[in-house]
Amino acid sequence: MEDERLLLGCLPLFRMDRAGTDMTAVASRLLDQAKRNLNAANSLMDLSWIFTFKGQSDMAQSTQALALSLERHYTLPPRDGPAGLRLLALMTPGDYLDNTPVEFLLEGSDVQLDLLFLGPGEPFPDPLPAHDLLLTAVRESDENLPILKLIEERLVRHPEPVVNAPDRIPLLARDRLGTLLCGSPGLALPPTQRVDRPGLQDFASRPAVFPLIARPVGAHRGQGLRKLEDASDLEGYLQDAAASEFYVSSYVDYRSPDGFFRKYRIVLIDGRPYVAHLAIAEHWMVNYVNADMGQSPWKRAEEAEFMAQFDEGFARRHATGLGAIHEHLRLDYVVLDCAETKEGQLLLFEADSAAMVHANDPTDLFPYKQPQMNKVFAAFHRMLSARRTPAPQVRAHS
Repeated sequence: MEDERLLLGCLPLFRMDRAGTDMTAVASRLLDQAKRNLNAANSLMDLSWIFTFKGQSDMAQSTQALALSLERHYTLPPRDGPAGLRLLALMTPGDYLDNTPVEFLLEGSDVQLDLLFLGPGEPFPDPLPAHDLLLTAVRESDENLPILKLIEERLVRHPEPVVNAPDRIPLLARDRLGTLLCGSPGLALPPTQRVDRPGLQDFASRPAVFPLIARPVGAHRGQGLRKLEDASDLEGYLQDAAASEFYVSSYVDYRSPDGFFRKYRIVLIDGRPYVAHLAIAEHWMVNYVNADMGQSPWKRAEEAEFMAQFDEGFARRHATGLGAIHEHLRLDYVVLDCAETKEGQLLLFEADSAAMVHANDPTDLFPYKQPQMNKVFAAFHRMLSARRTPAPQVRAHS
């Protein structure tokens, strides 16, 4: 019988929700456990994930805040057998995509995952929970900059290895990324500007710059993303958008010869690329959900072929561009959303350390994805193991 005091974790609850489990019953059980004080913090944290999956963001936030008022350190031991490695992930309060969703990358591994939440204004714990290596899981955002700076300062003399150095995460901001990678061989990366509302309004007087892509600063998952064809589109966008700042870049038509748009999610682990998915859609704003991959056998067949031929095809074709990204970012783990231009260059939309990478698509529709994701997870585990064990030092002969 499962110990009620243990943390279930985000992944099992995510999977249960996607499988159609009655999450109301699960939530009721967790609430009862919290009332009986059976490690209430664990129950409340699990309950906050259920509210997140159901789109009840206010309830999720308040429930997580209550959990964190009781405990900031949570442990997920390996599901089977003893821990071979202890990974401490430094997190920030928020939903499961406000930090690297590392739990999804460790499924079936021998890694004990410890989650330590660092709140704004909270003191940095000293000492830290015991660990073999540490991961900066906090996502790039304006709100997270103070926490990332605090982590950077406190880890200056940290004895254990650090995965994803905290000073590299801010480089993932869209405008900084464009500046960092500008002119890199093999890459097509239109410059991205960060502007306030008057700055965005100024584009209306420059008809030659259209079409443009605009999105609110801090938005993810396509929220507020809009293609602006002309000045009238821009005016309408400003009327609808409540944001005070925006990222703006030129629109690049990356449509394939067959009229479809293809967006690739690539994971760079220790600099080596692995494919997470291929989404194919008729609209330029592609994600895996709106691409309706589950309803299209020919799209799934193409994705399966793409995964099978990735190392000899896409990865080799874009080795220069992918190498430049790794060389400039110097992150151990990062996820790229990208496409190919009509001229054959790698078109980079976004680099993010907290994008979703998972193995939760139904195996009857996507039988090819589980083996591919197992490759990704194995590569992530190898990277952790390599970081854990320092390279032997060569002593000079006297």
